[in-house]
Amino acid sequence: MHPHFSETIEFQMSLLLFVALAGYLLAARINQSAVIGEILVGLLIGPSFLCLITYTDFVQSVAHLGAVILLFVVGLEFKLKDVFNAKYGLIALLGVVVPWIGGFLTAKAFGFSFENAIFTGTALTATSIAITANVLREMGKLQTDAAKAIIGAAVMDDVLSLLALSLSKQIVEGTLSLGAIVMPIINAALFLAVGIYIGNRFLSRLIERVDQAPISQRYPEFVFIFAMMLAFFYAMAAEMLHLSAIVGAFIAGISLEGVVVRHGKDYKEGAEYLHIIFASIFFVSLGILVDIRVVTPTVFWFLFVLTVVAIVTKVVGCFLPAKWQGLSTKEAAIVGFGMSPRGEVAMIVGLIGLNQSLITQEIYAAIIFMSLLTTVFTPIVLRHWLYK
Repeated sequence: MHPHFSETIEFQMSLLLFVALAGYLLAARINQSAVIGEILVGLLIGPSFLCLITYTDFVQSVAHLGAVILLFVVGLEFKLKDVFNAKYGLIALLGVVVPWIGGFLTAKAFGFSFENAIFTGTALTATSIAITANVLREMGKLQTDAAKAIIGAAVMDDVLSLLALSLSKQIVEGTLSLGAIVMPIINAALFLAVGIYIGNRFLSRLIERVDQAPISQRYPEFVFIFAMMLAFFYAMAAEMLHLSAIVGAFIAGISLEGVVVRHGKDYKEGAEYLHIIFASIFFVSLGILVDIRVVTPTVFWFLFVLTVVAIVTKVVGCFLPAKWQGLSTKEAAIVGFGMSPRGEVAMIVGLIGLNQSLITQEIYAAIIFMSLLTTVFTPIVLRHWLYK
């Protein structure tokens, strides 16, 4: 039995790309980042309004692909020493601790249980680096000191958020142990150290040798395919260690940043074309994921306060250490607001909590919309205030 045409991959892919184009047109009309336009149009065609497409497994898979490619492309624009700096660790740490406290206290103030408050705080610790990285890239600001601080802190933030999620689940389930706290940190540290070492020492040289081989001269696309294979291999390795796949892709990008391709097709240019297609779908999917119909009056006020707390705590938690470490007030503010988008990372935390019956539907709805609002808010602030 053939599926209805609206359920076919061809229809969904063409609709998603049509929506991405509409997002660009909307962004140009309202003078915003393309990210904003794509999210808003995704919201329009999703369950909230027109119900033309839902967050199916296919949409989720293609969006995930887009996020991985986006961070690989971003990684290709950075040198290792630019982002892996110990001083960014303090930004990441306070950028996790302060929002967690803010989220926990906000949920308790609205009368939610201890378990719900724990998970609310955990959702606020997240940072969606994909959104800020793409906006900075659009504006040609990736090589600024503030951007390097954001990228470096966000990679560490991913590790700390993973630890916060693990701790939250153990506290709620009553299974807290020292081993469960230490192992995620060890896994993350080993992956970053080993992944960077192998990438810089061996894989970058291997690509140059592949480029010199007769196969690449006969089939110039061979090098491009090889490089993308490495990007997804790193993403897979990161997922296996319960890190975000986009962190793995970013490490792959940094590792291959300095490679010079002479015979094969330039994989940096090829990855850029993939990024244009799939990252657009990723941003559209963030709008599709949201269903505005679940917002009741009670949820609305909690959502409003939670969103304000999410932005203020992340800005303060990242602004202060950035300022202490010598960045100007403007650069420190860029770091604070640049770390504010929760995006798909907080949405995933909320989904884990809901699926395991650790949070209520009200908390889940608030987390989803808080993620969307912080994601939309950040590009507006960066483009029209801090980088005006």
